Amino acid sequence: MSDAKTMRESGSEFMPKFDDKGLLTAVVLDADSSQVLMVAFMDEEALGATLESGEAHFHSRSRGKLWKKGETSGNVLTVEEVLVDCDQDALVLKCRPKGPTCHTGARSCFYRRLDEGILQPVNS
Repeated sequence: MSDAKTMRESGSEFMPKFDDKGLLTAVVLDADSSQVLMVAFMDEEALGATLESGEAHFHSRSRGKLWKKGETSGNVLTVEEVLVDCDQDALVLKCRPKGPTCHTGARSCFYRRLDEGILQPVNS
């Protein structure tokens, strides 16, 4: 095992591993219920803005720029804790949402489940 790999997987230094597009996956959970609220991507700028401000920022792949969750709706995500996976290429953000998380107005972006090939509403 290389020194960098050992440090990334076992050390205490934060060494985020961005993919070839400069992104890593961020899974957002409700800090109280652990309900999955959304999945998004972060680049170095979004990660830095999140850590500095305490509010979730992401990289908008469709717009190609920094996006603060709730910047227009006011439904910000206050970050309570950041969990880092074993090889530091994915994060879990435990957040306190101010209002709905999904752009559809749903509490979570995961408001449907697949049931025998048909999408059914999830009761939350």
